[in-house]
Amino acid sequence: MPNLTNGPFSGLDLLSSAVILLDEQLRIRHMNPAAENLLATSGRVLLERPLTDIIQASSGLQKALDAALAKDWSYTSHNVEIRRDDGEALQIDCTVTPVEAQAKEARDARLLLELRPIDQQIRASREERLLQQQQASRELIRNLAHEIKNPLGGIRGAAQLLEFELNNPSLREYTQVIIKEADRLQDLMQRLLSPHRPMQPGPVNIHEILERVRSLLLAEFPGQLKIRRDYDTSLPDLIGDREQLIQAILNIARNAAQAMAGKGEIVLRTRAVRQVTLAKKRFRLALELQVIDNGPGIPEDIRERMFYPLVSGRDGGSGLGLTLAQSFVQQHQGTVECESRPGRTCFIIRLPLEHA
Repeated sequence: MPNLTNGPFSGLDLLSSAVILLDEQLRIRHMNPAAENLLATSGRVLLERPLTDIIQASSGLQKALDAALAKDWSYTSHNVEIRRDDGEALQIDCTVTPVEAQAKEARDARLLLELRPIDQQIRASREERLLQQQQASRELIRNLAHEIKNPLGGIRGAAQLLEFELNNPSLREYTQVIIKEADRLQDLMQRLLSPHRPMQPGPVNIHEILERVRSLLLAEFPGQLKIRRDYDTSLPDLIGDREQLIQAILNIARNAAQAMAGKGEIVLRTRAVRQVTLAKKRFRLALELQVIDNGPGIPEDIRERMFYPLVSGRDGGSGLGLTLAQSFVQQHQGTVECESRPGRTCFIIRLPLEHA
């Protein structure tokens, strides 16, 4: 058992893990700064208030707390979900330990609750699993596109020859249908194969790219579409393929504009992030780009599949825009993820910077 004899809760404030001290009634006796950061609240404001005032404890955490009080034993629970007072859900590992306290100020402390967030590990595992699935599906579709492309050329050529042989002009309407549909499918096959072209890397300024995307969107959706900038202009250049990055960001932002029927607001936000892991590599410095819209949100039934080829939440959509965007970002050793709810959808692109 921890012994809190060296001053009231001495040493707890120096810990990097989130620690909360509770009394017999599960009221808060102390929160260290790491716990305040994790739960986005102030320990002084919540002193003497029930733990349930700041988190909605799951059944697993509640059982651990009750058992530690009843049996005076330590309990650990893994992959527990708690919900903060602001509604945000957190995945954590937690340990509940009975406290032996002799200091006057600490006599009411009965339990030490340690919270260790595991959201990052879960996210990394999920990203790796989805990446494997997406790579397999893209490889399958790429092979299928190769198989379809050659016969399509033959069909188009045969339709052209047939058109020359027809004496009745009215029949040429049918050959034109064949030729136009063959061209449309050829274009689709080319788009499925395009992510595999070699990169042409060079120094690029992300804000120049965003300004290009902004001008294209405003020209495509004039009038009621607003695009707001929130740039960190101190960001250094990154090494990348300018055209691929423009296409990736444009595909994401265009999807947002189309989902809002050209009426709404898109925010383009850039920030620096430090010590991040991208594609299993650790980088000291990376760029975080957020594309945020206030549209209806992504339908829940396709959120897990939206980066898959040919998956679209819009009537008439090809289902290739996000697939291509993800492919281009991954070629830059970056990641792209999405958080969506009605009224706010945020695509987050993270790319390593040249000095990483």
